[in-house]
Amino acid sequence: FDTISSLSSGVTNVIKDSLGVVVVIISYPFVREILAVTELPSTWPVYLLAFIALDFAGYWSHRLNHSINFFWNNHVIHHSSEEFNLACALRQSISNLLGYYGIFLIPAALVGVPVMVINVLAPAHLFLQFWYHTRHVPKLGWLEYVIITPSQHRVHHAINPEYLDKNLGQIFPWWDRMFGTFQEELDDVEPVYGITRPAATWNPVRINFQHVWLLTKDAWRTESRWDKLRIWFMPTGWRPPDVEARFPVAKIEDPYEFEKYGRRASSAELGWAWFQFLTTIAFLFAMLYHFGDLSRSDLLIYGGFIFLAVFGYTSMMDGLSWSPWLEFARGLLGIAFLVLSGSWFGLGGTAATVLVGCYFLVTGIGAPLIARTRPATQ
Repeated sequence: FDTISSLSSGVTNVIKDSLGVVVVIISYPFVREILAVTELPSTWPVYLLAFIALDFAGYWSHRLNHSINFFWNNHVIHHSSEEFNLACALRQSISNLLGYYGIFLIPAALVGVPVMVINVLAPAHLFLQFWYHTRHVPKLGWLEYVIITPSQHRVHHAINPEYLDKNLGQIFPWWDRMFGTFQEELDDVEPVYGITRPAATWNPVRINFQHVWLLTKDAWRTESRWDKLRIWFMPTGWRPPDVEARFPVAKIEDPYEFEKYGRRASSAELGWAWFQFLTTIAFLFAMLYHFGDLSRSDLLIYGGFIFLAVFGYTSMMDGLSWSPWLEFARGLLGIAFLVLSGSWFGLGGTAATVLVGCYFLVTGIGAPLIARTRPATQ
């Protein structure tokens, strides 16, 4: 289930980003326009300089996410897996609804790095962070001083006291060494992965907003007006003392003495989860393939169907009592949409409409039946 949860998080992130669901506060073009003191050409030395600038920006953005309560909500999904593998690299945020990354690129803007260069390099810089999410690559000798390695990133994802909030670099380890956040993986301290307040769900949509929901409740419940304001900007994990006493939340005090989240699941449940995930991937690919053919409103509705699918089948994975009826309702909603619109967003003709209808029928009928196969003891 952990792998399906990670991959499903990637699906929601692709939908959110492709639909441009973000309010840009500070963009790189804006920062460059007002701060550039010179103009640089798009030559290979400039690309190299820009890549280093992107990594410098990534370090400080990453450090901010780990340091401040409000910004941690943007990043908590990435650390929520209690495993460490390539799939967890795809746990990317949908709660980062404010765009302010441009402020971290002020050094690049000052020297006039072209916007196109940043736009070309940014996806490559992100992609290069995928490979080191693995337990299976040991320390890499002299490369440990040149690039971020799996060993260094295992430390970053660990909740051991020795490792917490260390190794914040993305491609180069220089920044951690320069700014005091570097920690070598120790031979006698095996990393324990996850977050100190366990997510306790496979549902990536819920994970994305758990922390900000806790902040909101704490801000409402505290009797201190000052705490209502400062909670958002205090160090990650801080809660008002009066609220923490009255409303305690589960927290891992000893990383070596806790049970990973999960439950016994039937083979039918596991097969159902994979079926739903793979079908959702097919819907996503179809949406991206026909992206230019769909109106903005159609894209939002289509994306909403995919979000609802992820929410539904991951709630089934959690074993929630109401989840099969949510899936039943989702099946009815899908069939109603097909009947009222006459097709699946006008794509694929009659055959596609029938196929999609069959999927929603199977989902609506199948979910309650699959739920009956759950083991009696959770």
